[in-house]
Amino acid sequence: MLEKDAQLMKTIGRAIAKYRQASNLTQAELAEILGMSNDAVSRMERGKIVPSILRLFELSEIFHCEAADLLTETSNRSTDQARKLEILFDNLTSAERSELVDLLEKMVRWKNM
Repeated sequence: MLEKDAQLMKTIGRAIAKYRQASNLTQAELAEILGMSNDAVSRMERGKIVPSILRLFELSEIFHCEAADLLTETSNRSTDQARKLEILFDNLTSAERSELVDLLEKMVRWKNM
């Protein structure tokens, strides 16, 4: 297996674990929903096996995210990072979003001084 393939499998696994935990699901509960063993979920999260495309879409429905979010969790591309921020913003109140935008604007202005 190529190193970049192994790295992608680990990235997907970390994303699955992160979204599962954020959804307050145990590995056993996710395994039951998916109709698979706890061990299979554990191997997926450790990057030992990679989910099929269909399984990725099934996971995205369970986690209320886009399938691409499970593939781009650690991407440095600005569009992927913007998508990640969008997801984070969805969990905030309007006032919290405004506060965060103000903070980010101050940080950018400070960096450009």
